[in-house]
Amino acid sequence: MYTKTKLSFCSLLVSGNIIIAEIDEGITLNKALSDAIIYFASLAFKGMPFVYITNRIHSYSVDPIIYKDVSQVKTLQGFAVVSQTQSGKNAEIERLFLNKPFEIFTDIEDAKTWASKIIKENSNNKL
Repeated sequence: MYTKTKLSFCSLLVSGNIIIAEIDEGITLNKALSDAIIYFASLAFKGMPFVYITNRIHSYSVDPIIYKDVSQVKTLQGFAVVSQTQSGKNAEIERLFLNKPFEIFTDIEDAKTWASKIIKENSNNKL
């Protein structure tokens, strides 16, 4: 079961320790918009570890400079891109800018499985 929140530029779905973002068509994901998602995640997860999945069902661009700030989010355990288009290839470049586990998928269910595994592994490592 997911809780859905609509921001001015995206929809965010939260369940357990996973957030799935669906960015609107034509958006340029810049620092200000990235900061809004980071702020939302800080409220939604209240300091608990989480994995971010971006479900790229729309065409939009990403300013790779955002990954500097995203890498600083201590509770972010992993980052996944789900895409069946050119944006999946673009994610290969984005991966270079993020200092967290980063995977690319063509299927959302595979990304959720990976996210759950990352959360479980990290919680076991802290025991």
